[in-house]
Amino acid sequence: MKQSVVLMVASLLSILFVTLHTADDIVRGMEPGTLFDLIVVPILVMWLYGTLVLAERRSGYIIVLLGSLVGCLVPVIHMKGAGVGGAIAKSSGGFFFIWTLLALGVTALFSVVLCVCGLWRSLRASARQKQDAQV
Repeated sequence: MKQSVVLMVASLLSILFVTLHTADDIVRGMEPGTLFDLIVVPILVMWLYGTLVLAERRSGYIIVLLGSLVGCLVPVIHMKGAGVGGAIAKSSGGFFFIWTLLALGVTALFSVVLCVCGLWRSLRASARQKQDAQV
């Protein structure tokens, strides 16, 4: 399977997990559910645009890379300090909450790796074209 298609799927899964996780945060009261929480909408729209419209372009790789790096931070933020064990783990829906954290971490980190590979490939192709043009 083409690497860009795999990146697209991983990135779309990360976006899905972010929306599910944000909703779960609001339901659990970890986020107040105010207008400020809608800041995630334009961020996810840009991430989605980079994933679908700018696929295989440097700008797309950069947007997806930035979104994926933020996605990687979500599990880290929740796991720092006391972590998500205890009350959250024992609560109703605790399994889903922790599963989305882990799934988001996996898909976001995988997207980071694929973005770096795509950017590297893009930069090498650009350098090769410049070298061919000089000859």
